[in-house]
Parts: sequence; structure tokens; C-alpha cells
Amino acid sequence: MISSINFPDGIDAKIFVRDYWQKKPLLIKNALPGFTDPLTPEELAGLACEEGIASRLICEHGETPWQVKHGPFSEDDFTSLPESHYTFLVQDLNRYIPELNQLLDNFNFLPSWRIDDVMASYAAPHGTVGPHTDQYDVFLIQGLG
Repeated sequence: MISSINFPDGIDAKIFVRDYWQKKPLLIKNALPGFTDPLTPEELAGLACEEGIASRLICEHGETPWQVKHGPFSEDDFTSLPESHYTFLVQDLNRYIPELNQLLDNFNFLPSWRIDDVMASYAAPHGTVGPHTDQYDVFLIQGLG
């Protein structure tokens, strides 16, 4: 198995798959040395305004304790947001920005049928998606912030 992920000492891709994947979380600091954000928050918001691109906006303390809206959004949707307590997410970014497929290459130690897409999110201060579980494996790579 080949991987360019900077696993902690004593862990490689094979050990990760055997002992961690689908079993327990693992924090890997500086997992992708040299990683830079491929999009600015403004570019991400612009994609969320495009027809056919899956996106959602999650606000806390809106009309209900948690409110989810699905895109496409308008520029006004973003300019009218509060200063805090929201997150927006955009899915399938690698379909629209093919260079992002290179990010997926870092996970070539997993079966390709387990790989879905590159999703990015932007969270304002105190922004979150709220308590939830995912029905799939998630690798989080922190960019800005």
C-alpha cells in the first residue's frame, strides 16, 4: 500500500486499515504536509450558488434551533448571514474542479469503491453542522482556521 499521508510513528497505511479504519478515530496532525486550501471561502460560496452543485447551509439559532437550507443559493443568501453560528458545505467538488482528484490520490490505500467525493465546508465563528452521525467514512482535513 502506498500513501503520502504523514501517519504518526508506528502507523502506516496497512496498520491504519487494520486497526483504525471503520473502528475508531485517529487524529493525524499535519497529515498532508504542504496542503494549501484549493478554494477561498468566496470561491466556495460562489460554487454553492451554481445550479446543479449540491450545497447546504446550516444555521444555529434561526427559525428553529437548527435550520438546514439546500442550494443553489443567491449572493443575497450569503450577504444576509449573521456574523456567526453558520456553516455551508459544497459536495462533489472534484467533479467541478478536476485538480481536486489529486487530493483523493492520498487515499489510494483504500478500495476505490469506498471513495465518494471531495466536500468542503466553511464555518463562521461558532459555526458547526451540529450533532450527527455519518453513514460513511470521513477524512477531515483542516484548511483555513
